[in-house]
Amino acid sequence: MFQAFVNQLSDLGRADLCVLDLGAGPGFLAEFLLSHLPALKMSLLDFSEPMQELAQARLKEYALPQARFICRSFKDPNWPQGLGTFDVVVTNQAVHELRHKRYAEALHRQVKGVLSPGGVYLVCDHFHGDGGMGNDQLYMTIQEQQNALACAGFQAVHQVHRAGTLAMHRAA
Repeated sequence: MFQAFVNQLSDLGRADLCVLDLGAGPGFLAEFLLSHLPALKMSLLDFSEPMQELAQARLKEYALPQARFICRSFKDPNWPQGLGTFDVVVTNQAVHELRHKRYAEALHRQVKGVLSPGGVYLVCDHFHGDGGMGNDQLYMTIQEQQNALACAGFQAVHQVHRAGTLAMHRAA
């Protein structure tokens, strides 16, 4: 799945993209992205200070401005305040951390608000349904994932990768 993120970012044709990793955890995705696309300017947002410390240690070779660490919860409705805008927002296995799928549309709307004009949102999460997860309150079907993105105001939404119980969508 990480390679799918790299492929999508590479397809944008710019090396110096400003990227927000939403729900970054210990920085595994950011490390993979920076190791393949070293000109990225990454901001890692996560609510957990211990996770932020792990991410900082993992990314110590990537000095600012390539890596910025933001300790906030994306469950807080004010999380976007003061962040600025980004060319791309990525999130991997974080949307279900909202603890109910009904909150996804609001999160996606907030993400749309921090995207630069023409920006791209790459969202990967577990899906409910055939081959996916069993909890239909926590996880959305692939169609529900696409609908939540469209209802949040994204005009172009399509699935770009699927692996195991994970589906990645690109929204613009």
